[in-house]
Amino acid sequence: MTQPAEDTSFQELSYEQARDELIRVVNQLEQGSNTLEESLSLWERGEALAQRCEDWLIGAKARLDAARSGQLAAADTSDGSK
Repeated sequence: MTQPAEDTSFQELSYEQARDELIRVVNQLEQGSNTLEESLSLWERGEALAQRCEDWLIGAKARLDAARSGQLAAADTSDGSK
């Protein structure tokens, strides 16, 4: 089963864009003025946006961990302890 074209566009969103769109989706859902079908569609979009945000945060954490590891390794070699 292929993903709708709308879902692939999530991969192009920055963290801030995905977060802001997720906020808009949540606000729209909270209004409660949508049909059931519209609400389900918004919910699915919100889930995809939340996943995109989580992917960004996981990636950022991995980059920070890698940078810290590199700094620790550089510190170890520069102080002569290795």
